[in-house]
Amino acid sequence: MFSMHNVSIFYGVLAGLLLGVSLAFAASSSLSTAPERELAHMVYFKLKDASGGSRAKLIAACKAYLSGHEGEVYFAVGSLAADFTRDVNDRDFDVSLHIVFKSKAAHDKYQEHARHLKFIEENRENWAKVRVFDSYLSPVASGTSKPESN
Repeated sequence: MFSMHNVSIFYGVLAGLLLGVSLAFAASSSLSTAPERELAHMVYFKLKDASGGSRAKLIAACKAYLSGHEGEVYFAVGSLAADFTRDVNDRDFDVSLHIVFKSKAAHDKYQEHARHLKFIEENRENWAKVRVFDSYLSPVASGTSKPESN
């Protein structure tokens, strides 16, 4: 037979379990209704042969194979801006690729796309180093005032 103390413990544990399940459900449902965040995919290529012709070839390949994918919000590719030589400028790359995707799912689909895989296959031989920076974007809400500049 349960004592009053045991019944109190039982109901306390049951209440804790129900609260935990309820909080987990609330968290998962709020995640599914939250708007998807844009994903910035920035890639920096250091080339074995960094001649102007090699840089131009990689830029042309980026444009041909990596632009126009489903879910792509923004695409740009370019070469190192040689005139920026401050101590804070990272100059350890030759070509940079900048793509913003509407979501992580769009990015993931791009990663497996035949054109992306063909790009890697055709160009990787000249890569000395590739650095990838992926970040979720947090846009400024419309109507938000920006600090004034002097």
